[in-house]
Amino acid sequence: MSGRVYRLHSTLELPLEEVEEYLNGDPDLPPEVADVEVTRRNNTLILKAVAAEDDLSKYTPTAQLKASVTENRVYEEEPPRAGAPRWDEEEEEIPSELVEFACFKGDRETVLQNTALQYPMFLVLREIALLAEKGTLTAITEVDGELTAHRIVEGEERPATIEVVENPSKSEGGSNGVNWRDNKFISD
Repeated sequence: MSGRVYRLHSTLELPLEEVEEYLNGDPDLPPEVADVEVTRRNNTLILKAVAAEDDLSKYTPTAQLKASVTENRVYEEEPPRAGAPRWDEEEEEIPSELVEFACFKGDRETVLQNTALQYPMFLVLREIALLAEKGTLTAITEVDGELTAHRIVEGEERPATIEVVENPSKSEGGSNGVNWRDNKFISD
């Protein structure tokens, strides 16, 4: 199966531990991907495709998913808001812990890099998106000449369509730009 990823935008955030459990739990990878190498450099997580067949040159970079790793405090219950009235004199500390999150945020070149095995690695990202409780993944892909729209919101697949527009500026109400042809200052 060959395919291409034309548009991709991601705002996915999920605990790093969940990503690692998914990858270590013998995931159902696309046939072109034998394994996914996980590398962490400071606050960057890189998931690199290992080709199933040896037809790629050892110098050809395979597709990789890139995420930033951040540390967030997660509370067991909602913390009180700043400035909210306090009714009881004793303030109880709400149990919390620091959790590392993998944040797959950005457009195609930021999140999904390199072209060899790009579509199979998009399928891996799609599976990760289905695990995420926060964020969205939208993409347009092509497989065997057919375009498909993908939209996953907070771990749930949602309907998506592709709209082909002859003049995009008309549908966006694009009269905000300068009409240089009818500009009274330069068309004498």
